[in-house]
Amino acid sequence: MNDRFGGGRCDGFHLRARSAMIDASFSARRCSDLFFGHRCIVQHVDVKVHGNLATILMDRAAVRNALNPQLIESLSTALSDVHQEKRVRAVVLAASGEHFCSGIDLRVLSAIAEMPEDEALPQWYSAWQHLTELYEQMLRFPKPIVAAVDGSAVGAGLGLALAADLIVASTRASFSAVAVRRGLVGGATAALLAFRYGSALAARLALTGEAIDANEAYRLGMCGKPVVPEQIWVAAGELAGQCALAPREAVQATKRLLNEAIGEALLTQLSAGAADSATACTTEAASEGIRAYLESRDPKWPA
Repeated sequence: MNDRFGGGRCDGFHLRARSAMIDASFSARRCSDLFFGHRCIVQHVDVKVHGNLATILMDRAAVRNALNPQLIESLSTALSDVHQEKRVRAVVLAASGEHFCSGIDLRVLSAIAEMPEDEALPQWYSAWQHLTELYEQMLRFPKPIVAAVDGSAVGAGLGLALAADLIVASTRASFSAVAVRRGLVGGATAALLAFRYGSALAARLALTGEAIDANEAYRLGMCGKPVVPEQIWVAAGELAGQCALAPREAVQATKRLLNEAIGEALLTQLSAGAADSATACTTEAASEGIRAYLESRDPKWPA
């Protein structure tokens, strides 16, 4: 993939490990193995360092960068690697293709639903908890993270953008919390929305599943003025660069104040949200919502 950040060849490490994405027909047993019974080895992340800035690129464009276990673990590993790079002062989180992130991969949840009931709930909880742990890692990450949102940020993908410290959006960006329209509960995303922008906006998005465009997000204070897609990397890099101008200790202390002191209750809410999301997966409505989405049809909700 061409280097689109910084204009030239990036120095430093360049982590890239890719493999074929999970086939939609994988077995429930294989899904169980993916969720933490065995360490994931499939990765869809590209990490580059240019000067004192790093970029972490999600690279599952064929499935709109949907979050499966491998991608979640790869993002966590990438953050850990960047954390160890002392010269890196700020991070840009971006995605390949025309979508930022379409949320959690519903094929994974569908596969878990094929398991016996007594096995499914722990797996659903593991799925949502693993995602929540990634959000918490981002919130506790000592360096500023700028989410470069070009295209749609949906559900758990919106959560990724909200777990970053700042958002830069292109003119084709959109933001939505669609779990409720799938018969699911986006507990962690709702908690992050309420933390960042208040309960009113959280209720508007989480209860309706409404998608807001970049201009509306700008009006609401979620991001700066939208830029054309061709400038998203430049704008994100400039904002990250502004963060990198300040002394490391001051930036770290400020981020800790914002996310851990002021947002002390958020970490508890994220954990509770994971449990709520897992419980919701056991319902008939969730089964129908997931099936309908995967079959590209309107859901027929139980009476």
